[in-house]
Amino acid sequence: MTVKDRDRLDDHWSRKARSEGYPARSVYKLEEIDLKHRLLKKGMRILDLGASPGSWSLYAADKVAPRGKVLGVDLKPLSGASRPNLSFLARDVLTLAPEELASEGPFDGVVSDLAPPTTGRRDADAARSLELAAGALRLASALLRAGGFFVAKLFEGADAQAFVKGKVQPLFARAVVMRPKAVRKGSVEIFAVGLERLAGGPGPGSEAA
Repeated sequence: MTVKDRDRLDDHWSRKARSEGYPARSVYKLEEIDLKHRLLKKGMRILDLGASPGSWSLYAADKVAPRGKVLGVDLKPLSGASRPNLSFLARDVLTLAPEELASEGPFDGVVSDLAPPTTGRRDADAARSLELAAGALRLASALLRAGGFFVAKLFEGADAQAFVKGKVQPLFARAVVMRPKAVRKGSVEIFAVGLERLAGGPGPGSEAA
């Protein structure tokens, strides 16, 4: 595939997002993960971390409607359309205490598209990405109901694989890694997916969290 072909494919996802009313192409990453593992169902309560600009929140809100709810959390506000079952909290995920969200949960799913500002230094960017994913897992370990799911962005590397195996897997019946088709060519993005939160599994403050 040529560079021009890759650019054309990237543009395809962006155009598709605009035509379908989503603020970013990232929605199709979550859609592929959702459809493969059949995650989102009507009536669920979903926590979306790193929600801005809002594509994941909008997609999830539509999938769990009319009775399900989505809570988006980010430092930046959501943009574009909203939904009656979508609410937003302006907070830093890394300093957010699970107790602050207790009244909103427990959640059936926690999803995170958190990503650091990239510096071009792969090791530093990967380490920051891992810190954000660990922050998302900390909240998931405290707020997910038994049987719930977890999705979090990571940057590829040995530490990312160790995180999935050593931190995500102990909390879930199964943990897998996906690279959705909508990830840009040349990107190091991958997604950790935890399926079926174990009852009585490790909680906040444990080694797995």
